[in-house]
Amino acid sequence: MGRMTAPHTIAVLGLGRMGAAIATRLADHGRDVLGWTRSGRTTAVVETTDDPRDAVAKADIVLLSLFDGRACRQVVDQVRDALRPDTIVLNTSTVAPAEAALLARRLGPSYVHAPVLGSVPAAATGTLRILAAGAAGAAGAAGAPGALDRARPVLEALGTVRQVDDAATAAALKLVANSSLAGAVLALRDPLRQADALGLTRAQVLDILELGQLGGLVTRKRAFLDGRRATATAEFTIGALAKDMALLAAASDSPLRSAADLTGTPADPEADIAVAALAPAVDDTVLEPLRAYARGHATGDPVHFRDAFLPGAHVEGIRDGAFVSWHLDEYCALFPGRPAADEVARSRRIDTVDVHGTVATASMTLRHGADTFTDLFLLVQADGGWRIANKVYHRAV
Repeated sequence: MGRMTAPHTIAVLGLGRMGAAIATRLADHGRDVLGWTRSGRTTAVVETTDDPRDAVAKADIVLLSLFDGRACRQVVDQVRDALRPDTIVLNTSTVAPAEAALLARRLGPSYVHAPVLGSVPAAATGTLRILAAGAAGAAGAAGAPGALDRARPVLEALGTVRQVDDAATAAALKLVANSSLAGAVLALRDPLRQADALGLTRAQVLDILELGQLGGLVTRKRAFLDGRRATATAEFTIGALAKDMALLAAASDSPLRSAADLTGTPADPEADIAVAALAPAVDDTVLEPLRAYARGHATGDPVHFRDAFLPGAHVEGIRDGAFVSWHLDEYCALFPGRPAADEVARSRRIDTVDVHGTVATASMTLRHGADTFTDLFLLVQADGGWRIANKVYHRAV
């Protein structure tokens, strides 16, 4: 049997930024859309109801556009016994792979997991890229179209469909795609900060960045980056992207720097993701103990280390093949009070600083002759300033 015609009624559960854009797009293309949201938000474009069970009872397709997996589970539990036997549940939400697999098991062949790549403008113009997983063959009687076949006309009204193997894979691919987006947004930070330090105007810097590898992102987000839309409604929020990166970190059991960077951004989580690229550099006070530490190496004078470290700090690493853990006094005793003979050829660089409230982590690279040291620091804020609580190091010869 060929592809079925578009369903008569679609219930859109979740009318946030993306859900409202999806509902509007479908209504504009002649679909009968009924919306519901937990917040009670309404829209002038589609009819809404205050009871999701009423919405799904009338629907051929129930489209979920919710914040996370927990919201999806709660809403599905709320409406499940009101679903008609032939109703398709089409989930466009971004959830963890395990959560997508659980929903697929619970709802069976009537479930289509279809996270979307793209933000509100793409939904409004029908240019989303959709990762769809669901039964594409016979789901009941021989030759009958599966859930994905039945949902495809709705998905194609929203964008381009890319079929994947299963719900967990679709969810995982969406998170990986968002990880690349987070990396690109954060990659803008350094050139913008460096340009500010060089006294360049934001407009001329964005003109140049549009010519490079990040050009597409800069063009799409330029109105946020140059401040013209600082208070405008976000297309994709920092809070939502940070949530997605936390899901990916948990699912992959690996730390993701972008998740920490986004979470630590001193901005409204409801701001557009472009604002993450505009976060100011770390407060200079957290750099002072790191600079004092560098002065200690440059001068050989241990007084600078006592300024940098807490009195109870330890310095730990591998020396001559054995693990060492020095108290601050033991570490200071290693320095003669004068610069090394080859100090003019030595260099030290602060690589990263991540502040988390009253604690921070940092890394430095020290090039001392034939040796290169990687130093990692734990810092704490105490008595109105920052001090190093611990240092560990790796020595490469």
